[in-house]
Amino acid sequence: MSSNGSADKSLGEVVNDVSTKASLLVREEIELAKAEISEKVSSLAKGGAIAIAAGAFLIFALIYLFEALAWFFNDLFNVKHAFWLGFVMVFGILCILAAIAGMIGRRLIKRGAPPAPTMAIEEAKITKAQLTSSSAELSAGLTSPETDA
Repeated sequence: MSSNGSADKSLGEVVNDVSTKASLLVREEIELAKAEISEKVSSLAKGGAIAIAAGAFLIFALIYLFEALAWFFNDLFNVKHAFWLGFVMVFGILCILAAIAGMIGRRLIKRGAPPAPTMAIEEAKITKAQLTSSSAELSAGLTSPETDA
């Protein structure tokens, strides 16, 4: 083999080399897509868990609201003490916690949805464009007639 390197390779070797590199490229793109999907699914799961926590806080808040309402009616008819104010305060605190958890959960769900591998798709588009332009240049170079008119 001379110092020209790739100039001395046969057509079969070049095709084999291109095939090997294309296979490696496809495998790497698949791994990138897997990593992207797992990251987005993780974000969706975290957002869903926090949204469930927000729902639980809201249910607890409703329990305290109904309890406070019961005490309020009790005090309404027999005005001696205002025990219901403590229950309303707990209700307010739980509503604030539910709102905070809901906003965080919504943000995490938006960040992860839809779970599409956008980076892998962009890389595939770039690779396709480069391969298409290389292929067009190669075919144009092979089919261009050289005429001396």
